[in-house]
Amino acid sequence: MKHLTIVVPNGQNNLSSIIGAYKIFTRANEYRANTGKGELFKIQLAGISKKVNFHDGLFTVKPHVNISSINKTDLIVIPSLNHNYHEAVKGNKLLIGWIENQYKTGAEVASICTGAFLLASTGLLDGKSCSTHWAAADNFRMMFPKVNLHADQLITDEHGIYTNGGAYSFLNLMIYLVEKYYDRQTAIFCSKVFQIEIDRQSQSAFTIFTGQKRHDDEMVQKAQAYIESKLDEKISVEHLSSLFSVGRRNFDRRFIKATGNTPVEYTQRVKIESAKKTFETSQKTISEVMYAVGYSDQKAFREVFRKITGLSPLEYRQKYNRESATIINR
Repeated sequence: MKHLTIVVPNGQNNLSSIIGAYKIFTRANEYRANTGKGELFKIQLAGISKKVNFHDGLFTVKPHVNISSINKTDLIVIPSLNHNYHEAVKGNKLLIGWIENQYKTGAEVASICTGAFLLASTGLLDGKSCSTHWAAADNFRMMFPKVNLHADQLITDEHGIYTNGGAYSFLNLMIYLVEKYYDRQTAIFCSKVFQIEIDRQSQSAFTIFTGQKRHDDEMVQKAQAYIESKLDEKISVEHLSSLFSVGRRNFDRRFIKATGNTPVEYTQRVKIESAKKTFETSQKTISEVMYAVGYSDQKAFREVFRKITGLSPLEYRQKYNRESATIINR
């Protein structure tokens, strides 16, 4: 029998991802046992404290064991964290070291949402792909510049390390892992029992782009403000760089370093975010919205919109505008 460890960090972590992971894998075990194959995992919650309080003591988790009693495990699940990431890392040094050692001796590791901050603190993500909640992406990039963050991806899978996007999308990662370790049929069963959409790959449609502003490059900050004030205009990078008296190559380099996006990508994200909000709250046509954010070619607008959100403009409006959906369904 394999061993699954769901870790319970000290403080800063979220209860829902611990419970959700435990329930889904327990149910997968039961399903497999009922088919005559026997349970696949021994599932244990493990931590560095005898109990961990949540929500000002309203809930308490008492791990089955201390991590020191587990010499070898096959799969580690790291739950999501609350927002004080530096404090979470500081208070879980023993756990971070244990996770690193377990991976180096053959364990696979999965982080849920902002649990990626704990995983990245091991150094195991350096040079590898990773996802986390889109709202935590800027903080993550600042703390772990050596990690290849893909905040639009729902799940990453690289060298026995799995990460996922934000909040309750961790349920999709659990289904993904059930299929990986059990089989497709068990994953389908769990997806139906827990009513989790199977094979979902992106969190792009849920992203709210607010612009990467947590940097100290004043020129880039001014360029960002300029881009955001000219939504209805088509802005070239050459125009931006000349506006701030900076060479094109140097402008690109500084912009990418500060924001994580090229100037073109940033401009697209700002425009598409504005378009999304209009689709959510109005009955404007796709053409009207397109022109309002500086596009004149509907094909180009659709392609950029789909690249950023994973949906076409029409699909997005139908999904997030209740009035539009009502009209279409009449």
